[in-house]
Amino acid sequence: MVEKNSPPPAPAAAEEAQATQPDPLRPDPAAMLPPSPPRAPLAFPTLDSLAAFLRPRLPPQALSSWGAVPGTKTLLNLFLELSHGDCALHVPAGPPPRVVRAVHVATVRIRNRRGARLVEARQLLSDGTVRRRGPRPLSEKMRPGESPEAAAARAVREELGEGARVRIGAAREARMEERESASYPGLPARYVLHAVDAELVGGVPEDGAFETEETGEDAGAGAITVKRHYWEWVDGDDNEHEEVAAAAGAGAH
Repeated sequence: MVEKNSPPPAPAAAEEAQATQPDPLRPDPAAMLPPSPPRAPLAFPTLDSLAAFLRPRLPPQALSSWGAVPGTKTLLNLFLELSHGDCALHVPAGPPPRVVRAVHVATVRIRNRRGARLVEARQLLSDGTVRRRGPRPLSEKMRPGESPEAAAARAVREELGEGARVRIGAAREARMEERESASYPGLPARYVLHAVDAELVGGVPEDGAFETEETGEDAGAGAITVKRHYWEWVDGDDNEHEEVAAAAGAGAH
């Protein structure tokens, strides 16, 4: 990058400098925070083995509510998350039985040219349920070894569409929250939150409300997936509650 007080480069040097300029719409790997640590491989070869592990560690009737209560996900959804490395299950120290679902989440704080924030108001699920979302910023569960900035760029593609042009900034220092997952009642979740600032360049409306189609969800038979996202632009600063809500619904899980 040419500094403000540097003299203009010679034509050949200018061409070379232009060729090596980073794409402003793609995160710079050198500026990224360290990626999420690799997580253990899938420890449950079948749904039955996962159910057998969870049943004594969850409140009675918790498993039977998954996928039956509107807005919740199924055991298959959790199985797919584990198999893709989107989350991990841990048995923390303390009085058994207990289990925690650990998730690294990139929350993407997108602003438009007038400074308004993009938030998701609701989602349409594959079972026909309309799930209210907050409002909450765009968010995505991070994959093993994936940086927050790379996860943010993937979230833009999958939830806002390939035509959306968003300039991804650097992630802030991560922080941790622990709470019950809305998608899996009875299962505590530990969220490591990586907030990423971003700026809209184009490709989606800059004012009012609009909707987009989800393109990144694995539609395994029996899994409940997100079909559409409903977005709004709001004024003012974001807050901690929105970020935690985003974590609880990251990637719609």
